[in-house]
Amino acid sequence: MHLGLIGLGKMGLNIATRLVRHGHSVAAYDANEAAIQAAQTAGAIGVRSIADLVHALDAPRSIWLMVPAGEPTEHLIAALTPLLQPGDTLIDGGNSNYKDSIRHADQLAQHGLNFLDIGTSGGIWGLTEGYCLMIGGQDAVVAQHRSIFQALAPAPDQGWGHVGPHGAGHYAKMVHNGIEYGLMQAYAEGFEILHSKTDLIRDVAQVAELWQYGSVVRSWLLELSAAALRDDSEMAGVRGYVPDSGEGRWTIADAIDLEVPTPVITLSLIMRLASRQEDSYAAKLLAVMRQRFGGHGVARLSDEAV
Repeated sequence: MHLGLIGLGKMGLNIATRLVRHGHSVAAYDANEAAIQAAQTAGAIGVRSIADLVHALDAPRSIWLMVPAGEPTEHLIAALTPLLQPGDTLIDGGNSNYKDSIRHADQLAQHGLNFLDIGTSGGIWGLTEGYCLMIGGQDAVVAQHRSIFQALAPAPDQGWGHVGPHGAGHYAKMVHNGIEYGLMQAYAEGFEILHSKTDLIRDVAQVAELWQYGSVVRSWLLELSAAALRDDSEMAGVRGYVPDSGEGRWTIADAIDLEVPTPVITLSLIMRLASRQEDSYAAKLLAVMRQRFGGHGVARLSDEAV
């Protein structure tokens, strides 16, 4: 199949490369010339504008967007719409909000254009391990792109699926990322306990490696954690600052709308917010409150307790 791909970041370039390796033709564009050249090295056809990308594809065209959610995605869809013809398909493989994807599908349908929203998981390992693809859209359009999904997935019959109508793919990915937040937080807390129990636990990395075999907590995240701990169990030079992509927030917001309790996912997001504070105002106030009602000491910046 001949596919256009816009966005050659850490996932987009690997997607293009994996498709080329599976015999597909990929016309690739990015605002960064170096990224285009990297795609060309991988066997893709590099183009220097979205207009050139459209012209490089035969109708009916299929263009995969792999750019950040929000304004970048909005801008590209608006720019591409007048360049496309009825029957062409836009695929959003980024982390867009599912509500935006439903809106995009409706907007594009007014121009006779198809739309697929694909929750894409696999990160930087997708090139070698394959991607998990959660696909939202119409049956016929999904079937039209089946060979693409089979090439990107870990196996032709595994790791990809049509999960529902427009919006369903990004909704499934949103909840997937919310679960990921909770899993990561649980692993991080558990290993901090092990790391702190120095009189009993001699090697945290050893425990992580043991848990990969036969344990009920074994997972790919654990495998990645074990590798990181082998490299540096003290996390020397690493700042405990953890960003979030926004999907955890969306998961929690939707859970509230549905009145579904999600204490673990919610707390894991709160812990990420806490990680970004150099000095917590709330913690300062807590210390002062203890002083006011109980006469407890307050640690000052000068390290002198009063």
